[in-house]
Amino acid sequence: MNLSSRTVAVIVALLVGAVLTTYARIGPTLPFREAFLAAGITVAACFLLVYLTFEALLFREINGIYAGLEHIKRKEFKKLSNKFLFRPEPVKRVRDEILEMAERRQAELDELMRLQALRREFLADVSHELKTPLFAAQGFVHTILDDEDNDIDPATRRKFLTKAAASLDTLDTLVQDLVTIAQLEKGVVRMRRQRFDLVGLVQEIFELLEQQAARRDTALELFPPNLPTEGLLVVADRNRIRQVLINMIDNAIKYGRDAGTVRVSLVEGNRQIRLAVRDDGDGIAPEHQGRIFERFYRVDKSRSRDSGGTGLGLAISKHIVEAHKSSIRVQSEVGEGTTLSFKLNKPKPM
Repeated sequence: MNLSSRTVAVIVALLVGAVLTTYARIGPTLPFREAFLAAGITVAACFLLVYLTFEALLFREINGIYAGLEHIKRKEFKKLSNKFLFRPEPVKRVRDEILEMAERRQAELDELMRLQALRREFLADVSHELKTPLFAAQGFVHTILDDEDNDIDPATRRKFLTKAAASLDTLDTLVQDLVTIAQLEKGVVRMRRQRFDLVGLVQEIFELLEQQAARRDTALELFPPNLPTEGLLVVADRNRIRQVLINMIDNAIKYGRDAGTVRVSLVEGNRQIRLAVRDDGDGIAPEHQGRIFERFYRVDKSRSRDSGGTGLGLAISKHIVEAHKSSIRVQSEVGEGTTLSFKLNKPKPM
């Protein structure tokens, strides 16, 4: 039977009135002790009636609130047990849970707003990165096509076509990198794990980037220097780890000091080998360290594509390393350089 609050209040008032009337009629006829005891029983009975009624009415509303909240999201709230119906301070518990829910919702809203801002920033960056090589190629091609009088000599024409082809190659690389990131995020790309030597791989990358390092008079250093050839074996996708190390060492050369040193350290542990790439550049401020693996993110916004790259290298590296059940750590202080490191598993003993 579902009684209204007013009906319950009337019934309680009648019961309390009946108890008080009974005491008023019987109390004066009783001796002092019995009258005092009867008064205590009357107060207790009235208190119990009012308290239980208040609790019952209150918790009926609370149960309605919880039912609505469970309907919105069942996993967020637990159903009230019958024992909870008469526990003390029920309103405080409901208030605390509602405040907690409000804080969670506000945190979710803040996160959505942050992601929305990142999305807008990402779309703006993608638009800029795609338009730059596209417009460059378009400009060179239209310059040649608009030459109706054939005033451009063959050498200049070839130069324009070469620059247009280079811009289109850059655009193709950018699109391929975006496709690679999307595939890595979806788990479509499988890592082809094999045993290979890290020392040989690092030396191979040093030979690949030695001309780029020479242009800035940067020394490429492997530490410790007396590592045995084919002595540090790991199990990983060699081509993908090669891509990661090229990105890291290339960034270290670009962002390091002129006539500086880029050091690649290999530290052997019991089950893993730690790879660390350190430069002696300006370092990364703490507010930027958590974002350097985002797509197109540049610490120095003033850097051009040629000097700073597209900002996809570290994003791809992050996904490749995570696919190997590892993670890239950043250690950097402003003015002290930056170290990027991750770990790879060693082969299991035969």
